[in-house]
Amino acid sequence: MEATTRTDNQRHLAAEAVYLESTLLRVFGVLFCHDPKRARTRTGKVEINRGVAEKGITVRLDPEYAQPGPFAHKVAMAILRKQSRFGSPAQNRISFSQRELMKMTGRKTWGGRDSEELELALKQIRYTHVVAHFKQQDKFIEHDFSIFNEVLIERRNLPNDPITACTVVIADPIIQSLNDRHFACLNYSLIQDLSSIAAALYIRLFYHFSILYDGKHLDRVGFKKRYDDICAEWLGGITVQRYRSDILRDQLGTHLDLLVAVGFLKSYSLAPAETREGFVLSFQAGQQFAADYKTFYASRAKAEFSIELNTDNQTIGEPLEVAYLFAEKITGKKRAGISYVPTREVETAKEILTVVPMERIDAFLDFALVQARRTNFEPQTLAGIRQYINPFLATGKRQAAETARKNSQLAKEQEERLQADYGAYLRTTAAQVFDRLPDRERIPVENAARSKARPPLGGTKAFSQLLFEVERTRLVVDRYPEEFQTFEKWKEATQ
Repeated sequence: MEATTRTDNQRHLAAEAVYLESTLLRVFGVLFCHDPKRARTRTGKVEINRGVAEKGITVRLDPEYAQPGPFAHKVAMAILRKQSRFGSPAQNRISFSQRELMKMTGRKTWGGRDSEELELALKQIRYTHVVAHFKQQDKFIEHDFSIFNEVLIERRNLPNDPITACTVVIADPIIQSLNDRHFACLNYSLIQDLSSIAAALYIRLFYHFSILYDGKHLDRVGFKKRYDDICAEWLGGITVQRYRSDILRDQLGTHLDLLVAVGFLKSYSLAPAETREGFVLSFQAGQQFAADYKTFYASRAKAEFSIELNTDNQTIGEPLEVAYLFAEKITGKKRAGISYVPTREVETAKEILTVVPMERIDAFLDFALVQARRTNFEPQTLAGIRQYINPFLATGKRQAAETARKNSQLAKEQEERLQADYGAYLRTTAAQVFDRLPDRERIPVENAARSKARPPLGGTKAFSQLLFEVERTRLVVDRYPEEFQTFEKWKEATQ
């Protein structure tokens, strides 16, 4: 979705939507720590709103990868932004080329260190576990999930080569919720130009402002929250400062000033809390919020399916999936135990996919490996099984021909059964019609039918009776067609 919005200072801003699923809206504030030093040292379990049934969130951090930090937050938002571009229905497999990876991470060059940082960010998100509680109608729901189900990585050749492409698989509950239209619509063009703290504040404040805004009275849209709760619930547990000057000068002030500069906030203030020790931050919505709300939130049009998804699937997603599937089959490892696949395997997968459709790839790999092992050949690369493509396709054609023959035979037998059943219907109905006929109509029909079945033409007495009944049925049907359904109508009524 493209639009143009204007801030208080007349700065034009091209707007692009990103759809943030409702549960993720709450979880992101706890999941991502916006202090990179603190994020690297945090493991274990983080809980907020403990004991509050409809608001509790527990985040279990992976001991190896620690808490996702500002860079991981940027990566996550970029992934969701690309998913949003695909429109509706929401897609769970999001693929990135190397050029897109550079753009996602804001890098002009792409080397080993850049790749390592991206891999760490992806794994931090992949292996962080979330349990969220919320109220749905009259029920309390516990949502237990990881945001990414899988991360598939392609490298040029060696384990330490830079990542050249990747596919992220988003968890099914998130996809279902998006398809049920449970999401907030945000301005990614604004988010990507903000610092990570300013972006996190924008996301949460936009949500709260949108609840209060009636589309007319912007001056009434304000929100207050304790500073220490913002640190814990919105900014991933950054350090709570004791002094006002430290908060504004060294921690949040520059980020809040940035939100004022772009027009999202009209103003903000930090004041001592009235009830207990600490501070309260107050926020007043600005013109940029109103513009974003009007553009995205007030009229969320149903997005259309994007052709870009098909291109991504063909060039990145499906070949990467094939390479991983082959690696699983020859190593016996689960996908989580395969750290990457080399580019040569992905390129071979692309070649195979030009002749073997994706829905038959699993069957082809099984066929090829069985054929190879019959000759004591243990293929270690996809190139080693290309020789089995033609035999597999030939087998498929034979199977298709046999299936078609069987289907044709079944259809013929079914039609014959229907014709027999229809004949029984005609005989039964004709007998009933015949019995109801007055003598002046019934006797001529009976005499005509018996003349056809009279020996020696009829043969035995039993055979003569059968011929009589058949001829009587024919005569009744011919003379009283209104009493009978056609074959098509009878079939429609009985099936």
